[in-house]
Amino acid sequence: MNNKESKKVLLLVQAAMIAALYVVLTLIANALGLASQAVQLRFSEALTILPYFTPAAIPGLFVGCLLSNMMAGGAIPDIIFGSLATLIGAILTRKLRKNKWMAPVPPIAANAIIIPPVILYAYGAGPLWFNFITVTIGEILSCGVLGMLLLFALEKYAGRLFTE
Repeated sequence: MNNKESKKVLLLVQAAMIAALYVVLTLIANALGLASQAVQLRFSEALTILPYFTPAAIPGLFVGCLLSNMMAGGAIPDIIFGSLATLIGAILTRKLRKNKWMAPVPPIAANAIIIPPVILYAYGAGPLWFNFITVTIGEILSCGVLGMLLLFALEKYAGRLFTE
């Protein structure tokens, strides 16, 4: 196997591991009742900072979110648009990687904009302004606080964990 092929395998394995970790963390939050309250705290959303370190996180987060939303019994619009919000956030995080403080901003913004109408129309929960507030708070806690703690913890080992 040449260097180019081994790099592709490494990125595929990293993406699969990120997807699996996302699913496990989401299911744990669901089991603890933290992902079904007005302010949802998903431990898995902390992983949305990973595109800062590796492009493998983009498909990993998307697939992980898609699978976890299906496994958790989400409504079809939630499965589709929730996964797309995660994908958009991951792509933009990767593009903004020159500034680590920007890492949590794209997933927070993508989810704050996309998810509130989904909650209203897919689940009948609202009003819309309340969904905007609660989703944004949950994303700030999950991506902003937990995600940045994860970023700082991984930063020291990034060269060994996330070779590109």
